Amino acid sequence: MEHPALRDIAWLLHTPDIVVLPDISGRPSLKALGWADAHALTRWLARQRQGVESFSWRALRHSRMGHYHERLWHYVLDHAPDTRLLATNVRVFQRRNTLGELDILYRTCFDPAPIHLEVAIKFYLGLPDGPGEEASLSRWIGPGGLDSLALKCRHIARHQLPIARTPPARKTLAHWLAPRDSGESLPPIRSQLALPGVLFYPWHARLSPPRGAMTAHRRGLWCYLQDWPTLAAGFPSDTLAAWLEKPHWLAPPALASFQPLHDAISPILDRVMAYSTPQQVMVYHPHNGQTQRIFIVPSGWPRQIPLPPR
Repeated sequence: MEHPALRDIAWLLHTPDIVVLPDISGRPSLKALGWADAHALTRWLARQRQGVESFSWRALRHSRMGHYHERLWHYVLDHAPDTRLLATNVRVFQRRNTLGELDILYRTCFDPAPIHLEVAIKFYLGLPDGPGEEASLSRWIGPGGLDSLALKCRHIARHQLPIARTPPARKTLAHWLAPRDSGESLPPIRSQLALPGVLFYPWHARLSPPRGAMTAHRRGLWCYLQDWPTLAAGFPSDTLAAWLEKPHWLAPPALASFQPLHDAISPILDRVMAYSTPQQVMVYHPHNGQTQRIFIVPSGWPRQIPLPPR
């Protein structure tokens, strides 16, 4: 599959959410979207080349990763066999105050009631020491140290998902959705969450998964810059690598983008030192065809750690 957007859609639909939150429904399944199995999805993707070409993906792939991820969901929900996109980024007002925004509204071919879907894509690195106990979500932080899995999950559970059930949200939807889609004569809007991503475990220490982590969540490693030579010494001599420049963090790049490890890694290490920021590298092992994600972080990382939510 050559088109980057199609590779990213395939990655998105095959990537589990990183955690399951209590009393919160997960994303629409492949079956709910209209694909009986992975083979049906593969056939659908093969037919989408012309469709994705009309979406200006080249410009989108240079936008913020979160925005690009949302647009992938828009395309999927509007083109999957059994779903249709109703609205995106619906702002909910009370008087003149904005209460929040609903990421996506869609419906299935079998039920006119709108479904509210919140989407986020996250890449968190686990800290072997504090804050909190070993399984605490607060120990999993973003590469920049500005957010944590704990803060994100709390915001989703306390604000982003409940807002769809409020009277102002119902009033907003009734105002501009078609009567059959407004849901005013139906039960309250059902909310779902899609939270795909990767959890990066420290190479130098043992760390358990965060509480509620999906068993099959995608995993990576992170190591300090000074530990990279030791880590890399354990790789076979034919190992290849590619720099993952944000926002191109979803599907692995095409094989042609990989270079011998020594050639690829030098400029990546230079970026870690020059900018004192974590850099993500994709390592490819030709002997088994497996890829591995690794964040290389500067020696002083993290400079800040978000406080656990109250």
